[in-house]
Amino acid sequence: MEKKVRRPPRGTRKRDVPLTEAGIYAAALRLIDEDGVEALTMRKLATELDANPMSLYHHVPNKEAVLRGVTRMVGAQFRTVTLENAPWQERIRLLATDFRTLAHRHPELMAYSFSHQPDFIQPDDPFWTALTAIVAAAGASHPEVPEIAALMVAVVIGVLGAELNGSLQQWASLKPSAADADEVTDAGRSGPDQDHMFRLVIDTLITGLEGRLSAGRDGQGVGRR
Repeated sequence: MEKKVRRPPRGTRKRDVPLTEAGIYAAALRLIDEDGVEALTMRKLATELDANPMSLYHHVPNKEAVLRGVTRMVGAQFRTVTLENAPWQERIRLLATDFRTLAHRHPELMAYSFSHQPDFIQPDDPFWTALTAIVAAAGASHPEVPEIAALMVAVVIGVLGAELNGSLQQWASLKPSAADADEVTDAGRSGPDQDHMFRLVIDTLITGLEGRLSAGRDGQGVGRR
């Protein structure tokens, strides 16, 4: 069995590299992953970095700036497989699945970002760049590309936020009305399959976009009003 390497207690590790914004964000992310956003303080961050708390303020003005920096760092690290020749529907599914994987890799940070940082997705973020390219490839008109992409992001983030904070599981576990009680399956009693539910959301988005694009090609007046 592989021996697990134990991290030294916080505050006992020697900092052998200069203090930088990138180093601060990386340390903050470790603390957030372990203890959550609310537990993060500038003093704890300084201890994690084996630094004087006041020295942090030469690089970041406050905790909010740290959180924004961490979010931008994580967003910039987003990676997905590029399938240029695949149907746009499959590219959307893969992109959304990879984004969900990132959210579950850093659930505390992402849940906070979804609810507290409306600008956490920037125009140059890899996720946004890939999404808008796929929507354009699907055949959306140039003016509608950012609008459609924004709506898709809003739906996906809403679902992921509910998934990360437990609301989705709670809602999906609500008992049906008495009239439908006999129709509850064993799968329903064992709890919701959140993987299946996420695929259902993405398939619904894809179906809606397919319908809109098809209506546009048929000249049914689905353009901007």
